[in-house]
Amino acid sequence: MRVVFRCDASIQIGTGHVMRCLTLADALVLKGAECYFICREHEGNLLEVIRKRGHQAHSLPLKDDVGKSIKGNIKLAHADWLGATQQEDAQYCIDLLGLIKPDWLVIDHYAIDISWEKALHPYCKKLMVIDDLGDREHLGDLLLDQNYGSTVEKYKKLVPKDCKILAGTTFALLRPEFALWRDYSLKRRKDNREVKSILITLGGVDPDNYTGKILKYLAKTELDPKIVITVVMGVTAPHLQSVKHQAADMPVKTTVKVNVSNMAELMSNADLAIGAAGATTWERCCLGVPTIQLVIAENQRQIAEYLAVDGVVKLIKDVNELTHLVINVKHWVLPIVIRAQSVADGLGAERVISYMLKGFKYDSRYS
Repeated sequence: MRVVFRCDASIQIGTGHVMRCLTLADALVLKGAECYFICREHEGNLLEVIRKRGHQAHSLPLKDDVGKSIKGNIKLAHADWLGATQQEDAQYCIDLLGLIKPDWLVIDHYAIDISWEKALHPYCKKLMVIDDLGDREHLGDLLLDQNYGSTVEKYKKLVPKDCKILAGTTFALLRPEFALWRDYSLKRRKDNREVKSILITLGGVDPDNYTGKILKYLAKTELDPKIVITVVMGVTAPHLQSVKHQAADMPVKTTVKVNVSNMAELMSNADLAIGAAGATTWERCCLGVPTIQLVIAENQRQIAEYLAVDGVVKLIKDVNELTHLVINVKHWVLPIVIRAQSVADGLGAERVISYMLKGFKYDSRYS
């Protein structure tokens, strides 16, 4: 089976769309599939990361006059993220799909809708859309929204009647390592209120340097001198070097790790996480990691608020709220651990693939 992914990463977009597609691609390869990626050469793209993971990656050129070319067209809310008009992007992809002849085309892009999908549908056997917003029409055989609180009803009027909709964190795309570390992580949190290690993950890019702001406030907080802080960032993060300088001046041991390959291990051994409301939310939930969460992208806000209301995370509106929560962590940590671990179990990718491989006949082993 051949699967083509159309997704992008950039300083503006972030890394989440590509990283969750990579998770699905890696799992598909284990089932015998060949996976290909088509990504535009935005600043902060992950083309080399994709290639290092063993997948073929085709690059699309970034147009200098993209603003002019989309002027006058009907624009989606995130149209500028594509780096071209949908028509231009589709033509590039048609040429590539004509050579690859994929069984599945997977689209994970806020700047693509039904007009692009109609142009590409004749060049693949099946089409899958990964979405979070529910703000535009799609032409797909399969649609995935892996977010907390997502429902089939959200998309029913946006997709064909025969499109299978997979909604909710049951289908969260997590790498196999999270399921493997789940038991260990949950066991070590049972009745544990002590915080000896803090993990900070604000996404692969963090363009507004929330990581630096968090370190600034933690430096002013009366922390146990034995506490260890680990910061995880992407290699394309624009503030990486300044964060490293800050870490060196912290009053407690603080380490900055870049492009880690053992995130599940790091999360499992963290007593507290401070993180963004993105895809890593489901990783932390799978491992029961108590989390203080920030919204750093507006499209994440609604889901983050749902999670906070249901007691899955502690949501803060401003970094200056950190001090109170960290100092009083013993009083709120255990209920968060219990609620978080019920959100995702790490088997979502297998559930999604069961639909892709078996003509949507659900595999009951992952229920």
